[in-house]
Amino acid sequence: MGETTEQQDQKPGRPAAGPVTLTTERLVLRAPQESDVDAIHQACQDEEIQRWTVVPVPYRREDAEFFVHDLAANGWRTGDAPVWCVFERESGALVGAQGLTRNPGRTGTAEIGWWATKEHRGRGYTVEAARAVARYGLTELGLRRLEWVAYVGNEPSRAVAGKVGFRMEGTLRSYAEQRGRFHDAWIGALLATDLAGADGRTEPAG
Repeated sequence: MGETTEQQDQKPGRPAAGPVTLTTERLVLRAPQESDVDAIHQACQDEEIQRWTVVPVPYRREDAEFFVHDLAANGWRTGDAPVWCVFERESGALVGAQGLTRNPGRTGTAEIGWWATKEHRGRGYTVEAARAVARYGLTELGLRRLEWVAYVGNEPSRAVAGKVGFRMEGTLRSYAEQRGRFHDAWIGALLATDLAGADGRTEPAG
C-alpha cells in the first residue's frame, strides 16, 4: 500500500509536535482545517453517519466548526485523540474521517473510529485509510492494542474492521452511549503482531 508518515520527530507513544499526515496509494489523511468545514457539514447530513456515530442531530455548520477547531485541534494538541480527514489524492474530495482515541487508565490502548461519505462508499477507501491509521497507531505510537467498537447491527463497519484485520471478541451489553441512549456494541481488537504480512508498510516521508 505504501503508507508514509510526515513529521516524524516525536516522543514515543505520542504524535509529533503538530498533526501528522498519512498517505496511501489513493488517499491523503490530514488534520481537519477551516477549509473542510463545509464538506464536513454536508457529509454529516447523511442518515447513515447520524445513525451509527455520535455526531449531533441535526448536524449544523457550527457542529462542523466545533469538530475542526475544538475537537480535532485539542485531540492533536494533547495527543490523546488524533483525527484525520480523508481525501482522494486525485480529486481532493473528502471521502471520510478517521480517529484514534486513547483509553484512559489502560496503558497502550486506543479505540479507532471512522465514517465515510455517502458518495464514496463501496470503493475500499475506508479500509485503506483504516489500515494506515492502525499501522500508525501500532507502530509509530507504539500502542499495544487497538480496539474497534460499533453498535450491534453496523454491518458495514464490521466488514471494514474484518478486512483491516481486527479479531472480533464479542458483544458488550448496554455499552456505547449515543445521545443519551445506550446500545449493545461489538468489539474487536488489533495487535501489532496482527499486522504481520499485511500489505504496505509505514516509512518516514522524504
